[in-house]
Amino acid sequence: MATVKPFFCIRPAAELAHRVAALPYDVYNRSEAKVVAGQDPLSFLNIDRAETQFPDDVDTYADCVYAKAAELLNARIADGTFVTDTTRNYYIYELTMEGRTQTGIVACASIDDYLNNVIKKHENTRADKEEDRIRHVDTCNAQTGPIFLAYRRNETIYSVVEETKKGTPLYSFTSEDGITHRVFVISDPAAVSAVSDAFSSIDSIYIADGHHRAASAVKVGLKRREEHPDYDGTEEFNFFLSVLFPEDELKILPYNRVVKDLNGMTKDEFLSRIAQDFTVESLGTEAFQPTKKASFGMYLDHTWYCLTANDALQQITDPVESLDVSLLQDYLLAPVLGIGDPRTDKRIDFIGGIRGLKELERRVAEDMTVAFSMYPTSILELFAVSDAGRLMPPKSTWFEPKLRSGLFIHKLS
Repeated sequence: MATVKPFFCIRPAAELAHRVAALPYDVYNRSEAKVVAGQDPLSFLNIDRAETQFPDDVDTYADCVYAKAAELLNARIADGTFVTDTTRNYYIYELTMEGRTQTGIVACASIDDYLNNVIKKHENTRADKEEDRIRHVDTCNAQTGPIFLAYRRNETIYSVVEETKKGTPLYSFTSEDGITHRVFVISDPAAVSAVSDAFSSIDSIYIADGHHRAASAVKVGLKRREEHPDYDGTEEFNFFLSVLFPEDELKILPYNRVVKDLNGMTKDEFLSRIAQDFTVESLGTEAFQPTKKASFGMYLDHTWYCLTANDALQQITDPVESLDVSLLQDYLLAPVLGIGDPRTDKRIDFIGGIRGLKELERRVAEDMTVAFSMYPTSILELFAVSDAGRLMPPKSTWFEPKLRSGLFIHKLS
């Protein structure tokens, strides 16, 4: 059963929250991060991506970069940009995007639940990406970017959330991308106890987004355990910052694909080859977004097509092999276009659904040959893969809206 506990939160002063809140560190490259961070000294991106404080010839992973992150964080705490709550609370983080609202509980999850697979994963992580956040968390002595977790809806938690949202929010602002953010505090002892007890009855929690942040937080916790062999499990380093959402409020967007060439084939040869496993329907110039499983949009030579997997493919029941991203990879990208390992093949690129179909057309016009629009993976498919102890293909899910960093900070000691 899950241990999800309230915590002493470090958070922005109310009047500064809209300036502090920043998109996750990994949505920007270095040059983009430098521009965004430079727009406001209070943007949390200055701390999350402290290489923005240095000339471009300073290595992103230099010791001085992590030291600067800790220096900036401590300075913002000292000057009152951040305040520290004096009671252990849960928080409610509500995000509204294009009229759809999702509401999560901000709390600390257990590294033991991660290690024991109560908190389930669906992606592999890369050691180099882990190492960056390990050093950031360890040097700052704090977790600054929450892990996006999902759980099956619980009526007790829902009731506490709805009752709390009748009160006055700590924060309420709309970010530059049009997303409205509201934060409430759950501090009443009875409500805190009800939420804690409700989570303790839940046997599985799922990482929706943030696998590298989660793995890094856990490894810092294990490092601290080695440094403190007399630990008793209650220390803050045994837990990591999370926002937990009920699965029925989440929306996954498609993660589309573009490929550089037709693997030596002519257009007609390519269309003939894919017709062995897919029904191919030409749609003209009108962009096509699939509306059901086992169908795919394809843009090639100024024309959109609808590809529908044949009956045999639609009968596949394996939780991984039946995913649309798997069908496309296993029966088109790999055997026809020669994309054997999409993690490393430079001929393929991935485009989040938030960018729209025009971005696929643009990429084909500029540097690619063919694009594929996807039907999004569902949250229940994600749960099924995780429950089976399996992994999804890379770039299977794109969650929106993104959680802002800097609104909640969890100190490790």
